[in-house]
Amino acid sequence: MSFKALSQHINLDTVKSISKLTEEEAAKKAARDEELKAVMEGKDDRFLLVIGPCSADNEAAVLEYAKRLAKLQEEVKDKIFIVQRVYTNKPRTNGDGYKGLLHQQDPSGEINLVRGMVAVRKMHKRVLTETGLTTADEMLYPENLEFIEDLVSYHAVGARSVEDQQHRFVASGIDHPTGLKNPTSGNINVLFNALYASQQKQELMYNGMEVETSSNPLAHVILRGALKENGSVVPNYHYEDLLKVIEAYKKGNYKNPFIMVDTNHDNSGKKYNEQIRIVQEVLTNRQWNEEIKQYVRGFMIESYLEDGRQEPGGGVFGQSITDPCLGWEKTEELVRYIAANV
Repeated sequence: MSFKALSQHINLDTVKSISKLTEEEAAKKAARDEELKAVMEGKDDRFLLVIGPCSADNEAAVLEYAKRLAKLQEEVKDKIFIVQRVYTNKPRTNGDGYKGLLHQQDPSGEINLVRGMVAVRKMHKRVLTETGLTTADEMLYPENLEFIEDLVSYHAVGARSVEDQQHRFVASGIDHPTGLKNPTSGNINVLFNALYASQQKQELMYNGMEVETSSNPLAHVILRGALKENGSVVPNYHYEDLLKVIEAYKKGNYKNPFIMVDTNHDNSGKKYNEQIRIVQEVLTNRQWNEEIKQYVRGFMIESYLEDGRQEPGGGVFGQSITDPCLGWEKTEELVRYIAANV
């Protein structure tokens, strides 16, 4: 084995103490977490919206977005429950490119993951404490769950991770809603195998310890479309696709059946404006079919302050440096449309 140590052993307690919630802040988060749990369990009939930038790369822009989103949440609170995407890790298909806020550089230009951990925690905490919104993040690295679990209210397992046994088993030990995306192949059987594993108790080695998980009854599926070898995309949000996934839910003894539709990625072909049309189609299908209305109760939407994307370092405040996103004006209009049609 050949690994070069970039820092000393990381003391998670020290890292967490830097952005620890006060008792009052933790109580506010817990109360909002209970609301989210009720939504997932179907006890609260509000529609779930996990929305925000593709990547949370700029603290000032993310906080400006959060402040606007919090006002919008207040406006639509009777119909929609909003969790803000604060995605601090970015999966890379071939390992190149922007990898997320965790990969911070110190003044010498070297990667400093401790510095990154501090930055990640600070951003999640500021959104929570300054706006009252709770946040979502992607569990790209299962080993890192420990240093954000007290701040994050919704976790996602991505399309490239959902087939990995460690991700599935760690997801089974999370106490918050955890969305499992279909793999890039679009294989629904693989997706439901992951869901089954996440809703069972599991035993595994985790961060140097042998552990048993509690099971995660709030684990659920996210449909994000598929990507074929020839580069073509195959959406899976259409009427017939939703019925197939509902049928798969019915065949198993799954807790809290819940379908979230990811409106970007391979459902939109990363054409960010298509998210508007996709939302409209899914909401129409919910009105047409009672089972779709019962099962499809959430959207994941990529939006930011400005339309589109730019290269890292591009200089446009609040514009994505990864996947293109809806700008704020279109976001406001879309969220209000959802509230009027759920």
